[in-house]
Amino acid sequence: MPRPVHYNAADHISSETAADPYLRPAFSLSLRIRRLVWNLCWVFFYRTSPRPFHRWRSSLLRLFGAKMGPNCHFYPKSKVWAPWNLICADQVTAADGAEIYNPAPISFGSHAILSQDAYVCGATHDYDDPAFPLLAFAMNFGAYSWVCARASVAPGVHVEEGAVLGLGSVATRNLEAWTVYAGIPAVKLKERKHI
Repeated sequence: MPRPVHYNAADHISSETAADPYLRPAFSLSLRIRRLVWNLCWVFFYRTSPRPFHRWRSSLLRLFGAKMGPNCHFYPKSKVWAPWNLICADQVTAADGAEIYNPAPISFGSHAILSQDAYVCGATHDYDDPAFPLLAFAMNFGAYSWVCARASVAPGVHVEEGAVLGLGSVATRNLEAWTVYAGIPAVKLKERKHI
């Protein structure tokens, strides 16, 4: 079953912006300016903040539209592409090097964890379309889910409650609740005890 596309650049960006579709912007000028302001904030205030200043970083994310539950731990080297598309319940963690590429909304349930250098990819391109438009997908990470260090989650993949994606693995399909996955592509290894 195909994953529902939340954002298709072809529906929002005129083909008249550039003759070569590979040179067309994927987002509007206003969104690119908003991203520039966020990136400056990330460089000067977020990235340079001391490690224990989790509330400060949560406040910066909220300032740019993120919905952050209490006690979230986003570390200074973590990256969020679009805070306004980030929805976090309580005690969500994004370790140093974790990156959330979220041109579409991505939500994290209570106690969800992204370990060091984990990568959540919320968009790709339609390589079958000559215009090569960007396609972004809404994604959900359930409560107590864990994406281990250097693991990656492909666009549109949902990680259900309590699912674990092992070290350096790549999830290309939805991960079932309370199940451990590993490998490239990730395969089911075993059930996980409920917390």
